[in-house]
Amino acid sequence: MNETNCPARLSRRLAGAILFALAAGQAFAQSAPTPAPAPANTVKIGVIGPFTGASADFGVPMLNGIQLAVDEINAVGGYLGRKIEIVRRDDKADPDVGLKMSQELVAEKVLATVGFCNTGVAAKSLDVFQTNKVPLIIPCSTGSPLTAKFPAPESYIFRTSAKDAIQAPFVVDDILKRGWNKVAVFADTSGYGEAGLKDVEKAMEAKGQKPVYIARFPLGVKDLTEELKAAKAAGANVVFSYTVGPENAVIARGRQSLGWKVPQVGGWPLSFPFFIEGGKEAADGALMAQTFIAEPSNERRASFLTAYARKYQVKRIPVPMAAAQGYDAVYLLVYALLGIRDGNLTGPSVKTALESKNRTYYGVVATYDQPFSANDKDAITQNMLVMGMVKNGGVTFAYPEDAKRNLFVQRKQ
Repeated sequence: MNETNCPARLSRRLAGAILFALAAGQAFAQSAPTPAPAPANTVKIGVIGPFTGASADFGVPMLNGIQLAVDEINAVGGYLGRKIEIVRRDDKADPDVGLKMSQELVAEKVLATVGFCNTGVAAKSLDVFQTNKVPLIIPCSTGSPLTAKFPAPESYIFRTSAKDAIQAPFVVDDILKRGWNKVAVFADTSGYGEAGLKDVEKAMEAKGQKPVYIARFPLGVKDLTEELKAAKAAGANVVFSYTVGPENAVIARGRQSLGWKVPQVGGWPLSFPFFIEGGKEAADGALMAQTFIAEPSNERRASFLTAYARKYQVKRIPVPMAAAQGYDAVYLLVYALLGIRDGNLTGPSVKTALESKNRTYYGVVATYDQPFSANDKDAITQNMLVMGMVKNGGVTFAYPEDAKRNLFVQRKQ
């Protein structure tokens, strides 16, 4: 559906949809033969991510998107008159801190949690949520193993970000179409880099290809000149980087200092400020997979961008995908809660509701008919991706046809 009306109209429409769902839920509850015990005044939702430290550039936009959604929902009644209360924890992009904070959230009796930006941090905490039967919706971390650790029907781990198992083949398909078939992969040694490298190799193998060079390096590395020289000597005509922080900029500046004019491609971290601002002109032209590009291409996205800018007094969201995916995750959770007709809010009941067919949510990233099921915990499919390109200090569409296609919000395939 092509939606190009004013943001104010969408805000009214969203509020109306939520109020309709709330009223329906209230009416059902009133007609239920055995009413549930009187609920508390709030519904506690955990939020965890790197709100300070090296990964705050995408942790804070994620938090802001989550808070924006919660504020909108509370403004029209919350969940059956109960306010949504955020219980926030900062994992500082540290796996040990993340584990401790996850344990604290469970101890706080949160109904569900939305969070994690770093794959390695999330991986260390998954057992906490699974063991305690607290649903976790991951709006940022993309490491493929996260939603595959537990058997799908038993898993309490859900995700609204694009896992690397779909990002990597999407980018590989694009670079091969462009004739860039001699790939040098630069992957850090974090959980993100490790999983991403495997996904790239698997995607290339499916096309009868393999990297001509692979470089591994720790987070925090300041110089990759020797590795870049080796990649150049191996005949690489494209650099595929899989790292989450300033190391992407180290690669870009290293290519520039060597005068090696080959493109740099990768997953969504190439849209982060660490890369764009750190790489400066060396970052221009870089290509990456995106679920959401911050352009008001339709009514939903225009409304979201306007509301975010007004609330947080910014002209540009540092990492738009993190904000949009966090925002959509909250709405999907609340829509699921509205499907629990007896008011018995428990971890297992929320899990079942998330896996069920609820009312369609017309989100910022996608239109969600049934984002999850008992056998599928990832809401994003490859058809929802577009290629982004760094240009003039921001990210725009790599292809004009993607900009046109973006007028139509995609549905899961």
